Amino acid sequence: MEYIIFGMTIEYSRDDRRTRVIVSPSTPLPVRDTRRFVDTLLVATTSVTTDANRDLWGSTATELPTLDGCGQYRKLVWFYFRAGADATNYRVLARATDHNGAPLGTGWQELFAGALPGGANTWGRIEIPDGDDGYYDQYRIEVQRTAGSNYALTSKIVGVR
Repeated sequence: MEYIIFGMTIEYSRDDRRTRVIVSPSTPLPVRDTRRFVDTLLVATTSVTTDANRDLWGSTATELPTLDGCGQYRKLVWFYFRAGADATNYRVLARATDHNGAPLGTGWQELFAGALPGGANTWGRIEIPDGDDGYYDQYRIEVQRTAGSNYALTSKIVGVR
């Protein structure tokens, strides 16, 4: 982009067009916000076993969240790499907390569950929630192998504001 300033008039070129804009406090220069509002929330490698209720951190304590303090994110994106093709189920659970960070009640709301997509040595991506915006405070993501041998599942979860 090329800028030429003449008093309060700014002329610039974009896409082979010249545009002239008069800039003042009431009519500021138009700009596009290119900042990304994405934060890395988790990077972990999990040994996927037949243990029930094992989350991505390896915890089987069902009341503990995998992710906490997520109320500011409208969506989470879970990227993963499967080292094995063995049949694996996953569950995504969520809940809200009070102003002190304590859950509003016991248990979790199940957002969705199913077979983890992909085969051996494949990448996957799951959006949480898979439809509307989320804004839940806590999430628990569980994985359980239903057949075959244990394998490593490497995960990265980012929060999108």
